Amino acid sequence: MSAPAPSDNPDFTKGDGLLPAIAQDAATGDVLMMAYMNEESYAETLRTGRAVYFSRSRNKLWRKGEESGNVQQVESVWLDCDRDTILLKVRQIGDAACHTGYRSCFFSRVTPEGLVEEGTKVFDPEKVYQKK
Repeated sequence: MSAPAPSDNPDFTKGDGLLPAIAQDAATGDVLMMAYMNEESYAETLRTGRAVYFSRSRNKLWRKGEESGNVQQVESVWLDCDRDTILLKVRQIGDAACHTGYRSCFFSRVTPEGLVEEGTKVFDPEKVYQKK
C-alpha cells in the first residue's frame, strides 16, 4: 500500500488527533470493530498493510493481533466525506476481531428488554490473554 498525497490523508486536526476507525470484513461486509487511529498508526497501517490502531487506555500504538494472533490484513482504506472517519476493509486472520472472544465487537443487540447477545464466542480471552 502506498502513502497518499498529504491532501488525501485523514484530517487529524479533528478529534484531538484521534479519528474513529471502523474495521469491516472485506468479504462479508460484517462490521468487526471500531477503534481509533492517529497519524502514526495510520501511516504504519498504510506502510505494512496490517491494521494498527491507537489504544487510548494504554496510550500507545496497538498492532491488532500482537497478543492474540487475530490480525487484520488491510484490503482497502476508505475515508468519509469530511476525512474524519476511517474505514478499513480487512481480511480477518484468526477467528475473532473482538478481545472478548467474539468474531465481531458488535454482538449485543439492544431490545426493549435489554441487551441480547447474538454471537458465539470463538475463543476464551482468559486463555488467550494470559498475564505473563
